[in-house]
Amino acid sequence: MNSDIIRIGTRKSALAVAQTQLVADALIRVSPGITAQLVKKQTEGDRILNKPLLEFGGKGVFVTEFEDALLQGEIDLAVHSAKDLPMDLKEGLKIVAVPEREDPRDVLITLKGSDFNKKDTIIIGTSSLRRRIQIEEIGSSLWKGIPVRCENLRGNVQTRLKRLLEGDFDGIILAAAGLNRLGIQSDPAFHYHYFDCETMIPAGGQGILAVEGRAGMETWPGISAIENKDARLCLTLERKILKLLNAGCHEPVGVYSRIKEGQIEVFGISRREDQVKKIHLRGKTEELDSLAEQAAKRLN
Repeated sequence: MNSDIIRIGTRKSALAVAQTQLVADALIRVSPGITAQLVKKQTEGDRILNKPLLEFGGKGVFVTEFEDALLQGEIDLAVHSAKDLPMDLKEGLKIVAVPEREDPRDVLITLKGSDFNKKDTIIIGTSSLRRRIQIEEIGSSLWKGIPVRCENLRGNVQTRLKRLLEGDFDGIILAAAGLNRLGIQSDPAFHYHYFDCETMIPAGGQGILAVEGRAGMETWPGISAIENKDARLCLTLERKILKLLNAGCHEPVGVYSRIKEGQIEVFGISRREDQVKKIHLRGKTEELDSLAEQAAKRLN
């Protein structure tokens, strides 16, 4: 790494750039004199928008180009939404920093003033199997027994909101973190319904940014200064559970943890063979392995 310039890889979407800029700004604040250069790449996941992720490779389609660039020395760091990061990183790479977690909640967005009482079916746009199984259950209380049907929706945040405006769906579900980072959490055209994390259990790592780099990079003072201990603990636990479940994009799994009164609390949901299982566990922060094993066993 050039001591004055740090090259940070990012996808080209407005959200990815905003997230990477947050990390760049944080690094500049703690390391005066360095310049951050954003290196933008289009990934396979950005190019193929007409298919669900599970049809062409899962989460890795957003990451492979950046891992190759890190290993070839083209970039020094890459910033990912932690929920998009595969369980296994390429050899020689690791998550070198985990900044503070943003709002982890999911948000149901509908057009302001919509009345669904006379509809036969509520159409919700989402490509997430995790969101699908939960909104289909929650929907009966939101809309007085009117059934919910989910249809595939991919693309960047602006594309998804445009399709809602055009009437393709009655509602869409997005992550609060993305809306906050883009500064579009209060558009007057929309109504925002925030689910608490117990009602709609988030994806593992939701709201967390994972800064990936070559092994050893974590010792660089600028990197260690942007690390958040609680976010790291929660991400570590959530990824341990997902790895034990062998969960990628192919099965509906949600895992969320938070640190409360010195303990780590974890919520989970999974569906295996049409049976939905939920967990709510507590444990000591120094017992992540046993807590992860207990959570995975109950979700399997």
